[in-house]
Amino acid sequence: MRVLFTSTPDKSLFQQMVPLAWALRTAGHEVRVAVPPKFAEVVTQAGLTAVPVGSDRPVWRLPQLDPDRMEADRKGLPDPYSAAELAPEDLDWQTMRAGYAHVVGQWHKTDNFPMTADLVEFARHWQPDLVLWEPLAYAGAIAAKAVGAAHARLLWSIDVLGLTRERFLRLKASRPREEQGDPLAEWLGGYARKYGGPGAEYTEDLATGHFSIDQFPASMRMAADLRYVPMRYVPYGGPAVVPRWLWEQPARPRVALTLGIAATNRFAGHVADVSDILESLSDLDIEVVTTLAESEQRKLKRIPDNVRVVSYVPLHALLPTCSAVINHAGPGTFLTTVLNPVPQIAVPWDFDEPELARRAAAEGAVLSVRADRATGAVVRESLLRVLGEPSFRQAAAELRERFLALPTPNELVPVLEELTAEYRSPVRRSE
Repeated sequence: MRVLFTSTPDKSLFQQMVPLAWALRTAGHEVRVAVPPKFAEVVTQAGLTAVPVGSDRPVWRLPQLDPDRMEADRKGLPDPYSAAELAPEDLDWQTMRAGYAHVVGQWHKTDNFPMTADLVEFARHWQPDLVLWEPLAYAGAIAAKAVGAAHARLLWSIDVLGLTRERFLRLKASRPREEQGDPLAEWLGGYARKYGGPGAEYTEDLATGHFSIDQFPASMRMAADLRYVPMRYVPYGGPAVVPRWLWEQPARPRVALTLGIAATNRFAGHVADVSDILESLSDLDIEVVTTLAESEQRKLKRIPDNVRVVSYVPLHALLPTCSAVINHAGPGTFLTTVLNPVPQIAVPWDFDEPELARRAAAEGAVLSVRADRATGAVVRESLLRVLGEPSFRQAAAELRERFLALPTPNELVPVLEELTAEYRSPVRRSE
């Protein structure tokens, strides 16, 4: 097969695609990864073949976006995606429709417009059999539709977008026809008509794929009425070097503190007060290893004697040496952590982090406290609990087994071959 991957230019999202891309390559399939030009280097660092498409128009911090609105939207799920956390009876049609209008206009169009035309052109040239796109890269669905390829979302977290779409469609069906505005369908439908030929219209696979690859076990999955294909998460964080101090087990319990890169790459910084947290742990007989961007390191008031501050260390090498982890419940960090039987303290804030942390806490392996409430005293108390109560480590071990039971990327390849044959159009289109 020819398999085309595509992603918005976000390292944490693309990196979750790499193990499956390599599984397909080592099974003998051709693989290309279409991304904006400046992001191509991230793809080639992973040993994959990049196809630069479109322009490098910046995705985040665009001049027309209100910084205050961006910071406000960080707090949990913005509308309409907040609907994924609500009970069906609490959904509001006007709120959801207005929310879709906002995220389509200010987010999804901004991500996808710069690359869509080139991606369609390349797909017409290369004729992929299967297109795999991360859930924000709607351009992948448009390109697949244009050439009749099978296509699927590779989910990087719980399926907030899919469940929101399902709930929106149910509300839409209950409204009078003249009130059934649908900003997402109107936007993607325009591309379907432009590139799909006479009679082409919007279909729901443009929003959610023919199927979705999900890296969560059933107990944690956020599922819509869609076709989900499970796959085990395999950590990949880009170029990595294991430092010498990680060669041996620590002399005292090691605790990792990592709050991800999105907060500093996209926004104004971490919500939780890292200095306060580190100070609260300074008198404990533990070693704290915290990964902080240099911009955040400069904000530290002091570095306690039991703290090691590093700009980066590969998590999959660090976590096996740890007794507990304090993190932001970012999907990549959480998925890497859960593969080690390590209790977690989650301090979530952005997008789906609070809901992911809530689901993880229900599994018994995680204590969760919202980032703006994660004072040093609260984090200290939580850490002493997860270190002192064996139930947390036992729950972490049981959760790890549920994740390890999912098919590996290598085991998924034959399934993708069958699904491609099922969904690929028998009539391929090149113009």
